[in-house]
Amino acid sequence: MANDAARLLLGGTGSGCGKTTVTSAVLRALARRGEKLHAFKCGPDYIDPMFHTAAIGVPSRNLDLFFVEGKTARAMLADCIPAGGVGVVEGAMGFYDGVSGDTDEASAAHLARETETPAVLVARPRGQSLSLAAELSGFRTFGENTLAGVVLNDVSRAMYPYYKKIAEKAGLRVFGHLPPVAEAAIPDRHLGLVTAGEIEDLQRKLDLLADAAESCIDLDGLVALAHRAPPLMDKLETPPPVTAGTVRIAVARDEAFCFYYEDNFDLLRAMGATLVFFSPLRDRALPAGADGLYLGGGYPELHADALQKNKSMRESVRRAVAGGLPTVAECGGFLYLHQTLCGRAMAGALCGAADMTARLQPFGYVTLYAARDNLLCPAGGQIRAHEFHYAASGLAGYGFTARKPNGRAWPSAVSSPTLYAGFPHLYFRSNPLFAENFIRRCAGMEAKR
Repeated sequence: MANDAARLLLGGTGSGCGKTTVTSAVLRALARRGEKLHAFKCGPDYIDPMFHTAAIGVPSRNLDLFFVEGKTARAMLADCIPAGGVGVVEGAMGFYDGVSGDTDEASAAHLARETETPAVLVARPRGQSLSLAAELSGFRTFGENTLAGVVLNDVSRAMYPYYKKIAEKAGLRVFGHLPPVAEAAIPDRHLGLVTAGEIEDLQRKLDLLADAAESCIDLDGLVALAHRAPPLMDKLETPPPVTAGTVRIAVARDEAFCFYYEDNFDLLRAMGATLVFFSPLRDRALPAGADGLYLGGGYPELHADALQKNKSMRESVRRAVAGGLPTVAECGGFLYLHQTLCGRAMAGALCGAADMTARLQPFGYVTLYAARDNLLCPAGGQIRAHEFHYAASGLAGYGFTARKPNGRAWPSAVSSPTLYAGFPHLYFRSNPLFAENFIRRCAGMEAKR
């Protein structure tokens, strides 16, 4: 059965144009009006969905055409957007920026086409006048797209009529503007914006942004545009439970470990796992009765002192991993398993030291190919993943080969029958067998218990 699934994509002219700010403002304003909403992020980003979630109180999900096919992305939209509600998708980078410099594969433009989602550009006309029209005209005509309008960001109320007239020369409808809201500014750092959980007065800032959106953005027009999207016919395939038992997976989740795909949680739960969240910063030990361990990414380097001080948790993790507890540790979680991070003692489940560098290490989309049998797959198994980190380790591992879309490859990840630990963040829906194998191994621990 078709799902009407009203939906809208807010793309951008480039990184730094204010997509997340505008998206958060629109989401909060619509939520205050009583609209039923679901938010999504195009691409592999973790931080922007945290702001979406804070704005509407519903976990945001990633839609990424490097990880899944178009039919799956359509099915995810249909599955998540509430009946009679609206889905709002935030784009990634620039509208046409995809997995490489010469293709728009997995870009916001690609996602909008594949899902037939009307798109609106977010543009910040700094130091521009008539060139803004030329820029917007280029976006409108460059390639096949679903562009239907533009929102002007960081434009004062006094200057808006001037820029609106210029933008309209590009043949795009102007859905208003978001003026500067200094009190709602969100700082950034080496991996992007600071996380939503770190901003003490975030709810007040979101309301300030929503106030500005209410008075300056054509929210009714955006909702009407979203309702012009055609129905979605695809249905999300939900894997059957792996086991009839109750498998408990301990998931690290706090300020230091907060980079997860919500869809990974969905898939693990659908396969029969119960997720038990804990804090390596504050809890004294792993949750009792855990059958598996999931250490996601985040900012452990910013909390290295606190992680070091929590000796009982470090020892609990070390003993569990050494004792064969099935463990998935991605990026920040991988760093935590080292003996030291930035000179501070960590869990010590892996031999070696990790440190931060001044530049990005090999990053971007990768496909992992298993070199040997391991916790998640047999030799030759493959899954799509993403890397983005400044950390370096002498313990990169040889359990998998990571290969970028351009062909560049390098050894990656430490693996064993009970462990996956490496820099790449895995997206389980790109190969659900990885999640299934993880849960099966956890079920073995449950049986022993």
